[in-house]
Amino acid sequence: MQIYLDYSATTPTRPEAIAVMQAVLTEQWGNPSSLHTWGQQAAIVLERARVQVARLINAPAESIIFTSGGTEADNLAVMGVVRQYAIPQHVVISSIEHSAIAEPVRLLEQWGWRVTRLPVDRQGRINPLDLRAALQPDTVLVSIIYGQSEVGTVQAIPELVAIAHEHGTLFHTDAVQVAGRLPIDVQQLPVDLLSLSSHKLYGPQGAGALYVRPGVSLLPLLGGGGQESRLRSGTQALPAIAGFGVAAELAAQEIPTETTRLLQLRDRLFEQLADVPELVPTGDRWQRLPHHVSFCLSHADGEILNGKALVRQMNLAGIGISAGAACRSGKITPSPILQAMGYSDRVATAGIRLTLGRFTTDADIDWTAMVLKQVLKRLQPKPVLSSV
Repeated sequence: MQIYLDYSATTPTRPEAIAVMQAVLTEQWGNPSSLHTWGQQAAIVLERARVQVARLINAPAESIIFTSGGTEADNLAVMGVVRQYAIPQHVVISSIEHSAIAEPVRLLEQWGWRVTRLPVDRQGRINPLDLRAALQPDTVLVSIIYGQSEVGTVQAIPELVAIAHEHGTLFHTDAVQVAGRLPIDVQQLPVDLLSLSSHKLYGPQGAGALYVRPGVSLLPLLGGGGQESRLRSGTQALPAIAGFGVAAELAAQEIPTETTRLLQLRDRLFEQLADVPELVPTGDRWQRLPHHVSFCLSHADGEILNGKALVRQMNLAGIGISAGAACRSGKITPSPILQAMGYSDRVATAGIRLTLGRFTTDADIDWTAMVLKQVLKRLQPKPVLSSV
């Protein structure tokens, strides 16, 4: 029995997206910047995908800038804003950002920028009053992740945006984990910049997008031919973008039913594991991504269990889960997300994540809960027998 429960790491590409990608690769492979028939056909494919992605978040099509993925979208949002300033200013992020935000901001500090990292509580929530207190006269950008990939907590983005805008500061959110799982309407959620990723919503890897609110000014990261409204030079990866568009369109159609189904599955898994003392839930239990279940591992005597050992044992049983965020799963280091939430360094090495998706069933949840309990029993420290 094979059960994939790592949908926050990546999702399988939908057949509908693969079909349009194949058509583009074999029939509509022109360069969208070319003026001849082949280029015009490719341009139609590109702009259709732009409309499809824009509709997912109720944005004007011209506000969508295609990138290679969520990481590039995050970097373009941050660097596109700050590179407009000759003198270092001040930016605000949360202490639980994805590394695609945390790393470029760390680079800014080396360049003399001042950075405030907002604290979070034990559930990973930001206190809006902390944002209000952090804003300074030269704060040029606030970037707060919408749904945290490692612990699932969803932030009160509307309230945080309002505070930033009262101060006249631009607001960016990394919505990679939220898009396609919860409704997003940028007409009602007036963020200035918002990052998306194709492969998190059943599109292909290698495509993403940055929503740029009309009127917001950015400088590009790349110099070149001026594609994507002169914000992202380079010939567009047309097959991947076309697949992204189809996946976004289908996600928008399915959110009303799929979100409800995922919530039921998520709560079913939490309930079935509630009596396991070795599993300590992490993140906000209710203000949470609908597909996301996460824990820290511990033992009754206080000994920390090995998260990666558990992942390997579950994999041998045919179940794919993650030890924290996928981008960190190859490193045996404390999770900075869990550390920021107040967990000790030892506990912060023992996070696990189970994320659900389109193909997850009730039977998958029941089987996973049973197998996980069995594996945890095998991994429990064995009592040491004294010799006579």
